[in-house]
Amino acid sequence: MSVSRRSADGFALQVMIGLCLIWGVQQVMIKWAATDIAPVMQAAGRSGISALLVGLLICWKGGWEQVGTTWRGGLLAGALFGLEFLFISEGLQLTTAAHMSVFLYTAPIFTALGVHFLLPSERLRPVQWLGIFMAFVGIAVAFAGGVSWDNLDHRMLLGDALGVLAGASWGATTVVVRASRLSDAPVTLTLFYQLIVGFVGLLFIALFSGQITHVSLTVVALGSVLFQGLVVSFFSYLTWFWLLRRYLAANLAVFSFMTPLFGVTFGVVLLDEKLSLNFIIGAVLVLLGITFVSAEQWVRRRLRKALGQS
Repeated sequence: MSVSRRSADGFALQVMIGLCLIWGVQQVMIKWAATDIAPVMQAAGRSGISALLVGLLICWKGGWEQVGTTWRGGLLAGALFGLEFLFISEGLQLTTAAHMSVFLYTAPIFTALGVHFLLPSERLRPVQWLGIFMAFVGIAVAFAGGVSWDNLDHRMLLGDALGVLAGASWGATTVVVRASRLSDAPVTLTLFYQLIVGFVGLLFIALFSGQITHVSLTVVALGSVLFQGLVVSFFSYLTWFWLLRRYLAANLAVFSFMTPLFGVTFGVVLLDEKLSLNFIIGAVLVLLGITFVSAEQWVRRRLRKALGQS
C-alpha cells in the first residue's frame, strides 16, 4: 500500500535543521582529524561501523531476501559510493572543508542529468535547465580563484575538482538506485550495499596507497570516526529515509540546502578557513541552481505567484 506523503511541517523543518547540522560538520570533522588519521581511513572506518549496524538492523527487520535480484545494482551503487568518499578524502587534503561542502552538494545536478537520459518520465523542464546552467556558471566562478591565472592556487583547484567529482559520484549513485531494482528494495538493503562495498574498496585503497598506517588512536581520531559511523552514516541516513517516506521530497530538498551553508560556516569558525569573494558568489549561484533543479515544481509555483499568475 502506497504511503501518502504530505508537505513539510514544523516538525520536518526541525529534523532537517538537525540533519543539515550533522551533514555540514562532517567535512570539518574529516579535515580536523586528518593529521591523526588519513581521511580515506576515516571513510573506511565509518563505512565499516555503519555497515555492521545496518546489517544487524536488516537481520532484525528483514530484507535479505531481495539480495538475489538487487546485488548487481547494489555492487555498482556501492562502488560509486566508495568513489565519492575517495574523492572527498583526497580532496580535503588539498582544499578547504568549506569548498568541499559546496562542491559535494552539486550532486542533484548530476542526478537530474542522469535521470533525464535514463528515465523518460523525469525529463528536465526549462526551469531545471536554467538551474543547471546557473550551477555550472557558479562552479566556474568559484574555480576562478582571482582575476588572473597567475593568482590561482593550483592545489586548491585540484581539491575543488575532486569535490565536484565527489558530487558527480553521489549523483550517479542516486541514478543507479533510481534506475535499477534497488528502487523497490528496502532502504536498509540499499544503504548496506553502499556501506559494505565502500568499506572494502576504501580499505584496499588505503592498504595499497600506504595510508593504512597513518592512524593514531587519539581522541580526535576516534571521535571523528565514531561520529561519522554512528551519527552520520547510520542515524542521519536512516532518519533521512524515514522523512522521505512521509514528506514530499521537493520540500525536503529545499531544506537540505542548508547543509553547505552550515559546512561553510563550520569551516570558517572551527578551522579558520578564508573565503574569497569569487567563491562566495560562485557558491550562491551553485545553491540557487541546485534549488531550481531539485525543487522545480516549488520554484514554478513561486514564480507564478510573483508574476501574479494563478
